[in-house]
Amino acid sequence: MRADGARLSRLATVIDHLEPRLVGADTVIVDVHHDSRQVAPHTGFVAIVGSLADGHEFVPAAIEAGATAVVVERELITDTSQLVVTDTRRALPRLAAAVHGNPSRAFPLIGVTGTNGKTTVTHLLESIGRSAGLRTGLIGTVGARIGDDSIPVARTTPESSDLQRLLARMRDEAVDLVAMEVSSHALDLGRVDSVWFAVSAFTNLSQDHLDHHGDMEAYFRAKASLFEPDRTGHAVVWIDDPAGRTIASETSVTLTTVGFADAVLDTPPDVMGRVLGMTARWTDVELVTTGVRFRYRLTLPGRFNAANSLVAAACAAETGVPWEAIREGLEVPVAIPGRFEAVDVGQPFTVLVDYAHTPDAVGAAVAAARELAPGRVLAVVGAAGDRDPGKRPLMGAAASSADVAIITSDNPRSEDPESLVEQVVAGTSGHVLALVDRREAITRAVQLAGADDVVLILGKGHEQGQEFATETVPFVDTEVAAAALREMGYGP
Repeated sequence: MRADGARLSRLATVIDHLEPRLVGADTVIVDVHHDSRQVAPHTGFVAIVGSLADGHEFVPAAIEAGATAVVVERELITDTSQLVVTDTRRALPRLAAAVHGNPSRAFPLIGVTGTNGKTTVTHLLESIGRSAGLRTGLIGTVGARIGDDSIPVARTTPESSDLQRLLARMRDEAVDLVAMEVSSHALDLGRVDSVWFAVSAFTNLSQDHLDHHGDMEAYFRAKASLFEPDRTGHAVVWIDDPAGRTIASETSVTLTTVGFADAVLDTPPDVMGRVLGMTARWTDVELVTTGVRFRYRLTLPGRFNAANSLVAAACAAETGVPWEAIREGLEVPVAIPGRFEAVDVGQPFTVLVDYAHTPDAVGAAVAAARELAPGRVLAVVGAAGDRDPGKRPLMGAAASSADVAIITSDNPRSEDPESLVEQVVAGTSGHVLALVDRREAITRAVQLAGADDVVLILGKGHEQGQEFATETVPFVDTEVAAAALREMGYGP
């Protein structure tokens, strides 16, 4: 049911812990925004104090755009109604949820967190939901979808006002099941506050985002906060990962553990899987749980994708999807942009593009590639600028598990590309090439490949551009690789 907005006096009651004070008329608002450029008549503007800008500076623009109320941390001189609070960032998600009628409770919402695998798990959940005849919603790194309709989003997990608006749209369009990636930034910055997850899933934890969190413990605690009883009704946790075992031991919500049958664990997982075989095109998996045993062919290669599929299956089962529909959904061919995505123009070797941008993800990608073909593994790897510098030599070390590591640029952003490459190379060993130009690096990798080799192009995955200090230039790894292969005489 569509929400009709709310009075400021009512909204004040949902943020009473932030000491709200109403100044001016008790008006009704039908939406809230944190970006003054999105403000429309009869909406509210929440002035967030950020690291780069203070939203209070944009209050006049919001009022001019039609805002009938503003939420601020300090009283301003204006005739427009104000709600003065102690922390606008923490107020925003609660206000947005209240204005839109708490849409996350209108359907089973599955939240997926972890360093790697979130996108794959959510896409597999979408496939499972469709196989069960459900109208699905998807929110994550590569965008959002309602059914077959794509919706662009700015972040893996949208800002809370955008997120609540999107969830409300999904409710109003009669969505039955929503799968959503939940980033550590979103948890730490309150973007998913006032969102209720019917099921929350954990995939794994490895070093990433320490430029924001500071250390691994803070990063872990951000992820683990998704499994608190005021956020979720059920936890699905991959316990082959040590961080997963910690979450499983700490959470007080009902729990389903997931893992491989050959993992050394004190207690067998509730949902257990075995990899029966794989090629560059598929992975055969067996799933076993109480009263259920079946095999399925997943159209994604690699042991780590088998793990992702088992997590997705456990999540879907907890929402009531029948196991037969789960099996069917896992066998439907799924194309996930930039997730072990094959580039094939007829060459006698395998070329795969993947978003792997952490040391563990790079290592897992190389390990998976070794199981796919009898030849060598050649890996193109870089580290992004303006992000966790501590993982750069670790990325190099992980890349060195390939037979040939080609270290190149990812998204340099404001940093010097040559310096970034040097920092990654510092962690390498074995056969290593350093080529700062990413196009040149990809071209060189496919030129070096022989029959039965696997070329991995890692780091950017689905991204459509390469970010430099002053510009973002069009750059799609799959297209660059295909062009290089055609220059070698393969394909049409």
